[in-house]
Amino acid sequence: MNRNDLDQGQAIAARVERFVRDVVIPYEKDPRATSHGPTDDLVVELRARARAAGLMTPHIGVDGSHLSQRATALVLQASGLSPLGPVALNVMAPDEGNMYLLGQVASEAQKRRFLDPLVSGQARSAFFMTEPAEDDGAGADPSMLKTTAVPDGDGWRINGRKAFITGAVGAAVGIVMARTDSGDGKVAATMFLVDLPDPAVRVERVMETIDSSMPGGHSIIALEDLRVPGDQILGAAHQGFKYAQVRLSPARLSHCMRWLGACRRAHEIAAAYAVKRHAFGKPLIDHEGVGFMLADNLIALKQAELMIDWCAGVLDTGALGTTESSMTKVAVSEALFGVADRCVQIMGGTGVSGDTVVEQIFREVRAFRIYDGPTEVHKWSLAKTIERQATI
Repeated sequence: MNRNDLDQGQAIAARVERFVRDVVIPYEKDPRATSHGPTDDLVVELRARARAAGLMTPHIGVDGSHLSQRATALVLQASGLSPLGPVALNVMAPDEGNMYLLGQVASEAQKRRFLDPLVSGQARSAFFMTEPAEDDGAGADPSMLKTTAVPDGDGWRINGRKAFITGAVGAAVGIVMARTDSGDGKVAATMFLVDLPDPAVRVERVMETIDSSMPGGHSIIALEDLRVPGDQILGAAHQGFKYAQVRLSPARLSHCMRWLGACRRAHEIAAAYAVKRHAFGKPLIDHEGVGFMLADNLIALKQAELMIDWCAGVLDTGALGTTESSMTKVAVSEALFGVADRCVQIMGGTGVSGDTVVEQIFREVRAFRIYDGPTEVHKWSLAKTIERQATI
């Protein structure tokens, strides 16, 4: 990464922060910000304002070029200052990760058809991989994939159930991961690009979840004889697990970036509350129990920032960064949950109410400890890496 790229990232991040604070934050009390995420009407309105400000998908240039991961980190942190920021700026999950994957793997024709509408903010997408636990399907272990795709003439036919599919309701682009037979007896998967809505993609229900920032919420989906033409395979057949790794490390890191911004905002609110609120004859911040919690927040936020920057630098070398992204995801998600929890604690009754955004940030960050791999799965993976290195 060159210095100009980082300078560009800092400049864009400054504009994004001003936009989020001045334009987006006032929408946090909008009734269209529902328990299943902002409505499509609110998404369109927010994106119109971002587009007018020249900040639609700000980390991707008009020529399709992408900021480095280190520069992107600055932009996405600024977007995360509000739960609605990533939505407004089109840098939210799963779209940001899907755009990255399509940019890396899709053919030129596929990019024009599926990627361009995403980058412009005119469409949303969903990534269909996780499956219902009651079906003993794929979760943190993608090799447990139950959904199947079989050849059907010049295309493929897909059947199965998917769970916790973020943004499926209202999405125009789907990436479906299904088990395929490569003929070598090994478990293989293929990714397929799908136009949505499709009558063969049925929403069984939208789940009630702890978080509420992602448009369309999280759904249980039934895929019933979904037919996909052969030219809508993403990349090559039977290479789905390989492509998942291309997507997962940057996606893990972008979660860290956005939620770092959110927790910085929560800390700002808690600090302001602790300075103004008095108890037992003095401001809360002058009580060591409160002051020390805020000091711990400051330390944790800086540690998270440094971990993100380190991992982003690894990805910028072209490495997959699987180990580094696992380490960062664990460290940052656990640290930020501590920050959010302390903010709630400092603010007492106000902290558990909807009077500020702190309560929502706490809920969102709690879910972050599970999204893109629970902490324990990443630690297990890291332990396996340590075992391999120790026995060489």
